Amino acid sequence: MLLHERLRNRRLLLASQSPRRRELLTACGIPYELAPQYDCEERYPASLPPEEVPAFLSQLKSEACPRPLAADEILLTADTVVVLRGEVLGKPLDRADALGMLRRLSGAVHTVVTGVTLRTADRRRTFTARSEVRFRPLAEEEIAYYVDTFRPFDKAGSYGIQEWIGYAAIERIEGSFYNVMGLPIQKVYVELERFLQE
Repeated sequence: MLLHERLRNRRLLLASQSPRRRELLTACGIPYELAPQYDCEERYPASLPPEEVPAFLSQLKSEACPRPLAADEILLTADTVVVLRGEVLGKPLDRADALGMLRRLSGAVHTVVTGVTLRTADRRRTFTARSEVRFRPLAEEEIAYYVDTFRPFDKAGSYGIQEWIGYAAIERIEGSFYNVMGLPIQKVYVELERFLQE
């Protein structure tokens, strides 16, 4: 039985305002509803290894859901970070921060890690996906053009791979392209199938 048929009697709730995540679930044919918006302070222990941060935050977002889940509901939460030389690059604070992040990513390889949590009223599964991304060296005018034109202030690492910078500046990706967009949709599909079979 295909996944969308297995979900016929379930309600998959996506707790994310990201249009990219919505687009990926829709394109993969996974039926979902948007969970009511709620706040979650995205803080993590300073001692946490950088690549464990997304899983921690996806669980934090899941537990922050303000109401108990119904028996037929599955809540999906996710968090994506960029890791460069052992440091987490989150969403930029402002234009200057975005420019600074892209200068650091220029000519370098970084890791994009997404943590995903699936939770029902009585079970939870958390998993991660990682992709290695190489940027070619960028000119200062290219960095300024991208930031001022696309305003990537809601994106980890200050860039969206599906935008101009992805076409013009990314030389190589090892791992899931969609993970870099913000949701490793193939892994979500497989893990959701397993979750429903348990």
